[in-house]
Amino acid sequence: MGKVQLEDNDIKEKKTEFSLVQVKGTWKRKLGKVNKDTVDCVSAAKIYESITEKGATWTVVSPIVFTYKVTETQDLLDPINDTLLLGHLSDPQQVDDFKKSNNSIKRFVVIDQEVYKIYGPRLTHYLEANNVLYKIMALPTTEENKSMEMALKILEEVNSFSLDRRTEPIIAIGGGVCLDIVGLAASLYRRRTPYIRVPTTLLSYIDASVGAKTGVNFANCKNKLGAYIPPTAVFLDLSFIQTIPRRHIANGLAEMLKMALMKHRGLFELLEKHGRMLLDTKFQADNSVYGLSCLQAASQSTRIAITTMLEELAPNLWEDNLNRLVDFGHLISPALEMKVLPSLLHGEAVNIDMSYMVYVSKESGLLTEEEKQRIISCMVGLELPVWHEACTKELIQRSLQDRLKHSGGLVRMPLPVGLGKA
Repeated sequence: MGKVQLEDNDIKEKKTEFSLVQVKGTWKRKLGKVNKDTVDCVSAAKIYESITEKGATWTVVSPIVFTYKVTETQDLLDPINDTLLLGHLSDPQQVDDFKKSNNSIKRFVVIDQEVYKIYGPRLTHYLEANNVLYKIMALPTTEENKSMEMALKILEEVNSFSLDRRTEPIIAIGGGVCLDIVGLAASLYRRRTPYIRVPTTLLSYIDASVGAKTGVNFANCKNKLGAYIPPTAVFLDLSFIQTIPRRHIANGLAEMLKMALMKHRGLFELLEKHGRMLLDTKFQADNSVYGLSCLQAASQSTRIAITTMLEELAPNLWEDNLNRLVDFGHLISPALEMKVLPSLLHGEAVNIDMSYMVYVSKESGLLTEEEKQRIISCMVGLELPVWHEACTKELIQRSLQDRLKHSGGLVRMPLPVGLGKA
């Protein structure tokens, strides 16, 4: 008979908390209270040491802080506007030192090829007028091409261009797909290279540009590969929106409506009242029928959408908390969008999802019939689809199963409980 060793549940454990301090250029563990006058720096990180008869365990707690700016600007490609080159610098002294330096500015720019057809000459003139050593890579950044192959293609060129990963951010100019792919490529190059987002569609202006998520499609699933690495800066210029088709304006309005239904009744009422005007004027100043009221509505609606989005994203950049209001419209839509590519745009698929969930809310007693009708009428007024034949019962059930799998075993389903409440 073999002998069985019984576990001793009374193993003595010694736990110790250490601070980390820097003294003469090196880091050391420090037990107990730290006298800040005797050290160069105290880290926010901690090391917890646990020693038993079996051995030692070290638990490292290291807070990671990301700082990034979302900045509204005008005439971003005007050579006298240095925002694109220096706007990511947060320290005024850094900006001064940079301007006084004789070092040449070097920038790698990835731009959607359709955007390049319109803005390529202006972008080139801007970079040359500011004596920038540059490489422009124009790519077909569509949902169908949103792949690891495209990210690697970008990285091959970045590597050949020999960027300094700390001081020469990669610039992404385009819609959400472009910003996502470039963000992922930047997060992979030398483990993290800073990058700048310049959104050129309404959807990316108020959604993809302001968060931390990057990604590409994989295994026929939307954004299955990615990372949470925010840009060093986002530069918002509404004038880019004037060159996109009307359907793409409506596409962006869907994400604005999402935030309105989840968090802000005033934004819902603004879209309900002025949505058609925003479609007609493409969020630009208008001197004919609408006058200044258009610019006011454009500025007010985009700012509310961005601030409400940032309120939800900033405390939860890594999605540690899975109860996310910003997931409204994103339960069924990923599967629907991938199934019918390229017939539905992202915002259109999101709106069909939201429309379905509005009916779920009504049937669950969370919305009144009047509220449901107002929401659906607003969607129709924004020229958004509220149904698609591919949105079958089977697709919905499969999407719910996927949500269970990836949401800790719970169907976390944001639902409106009124106009601007969820």
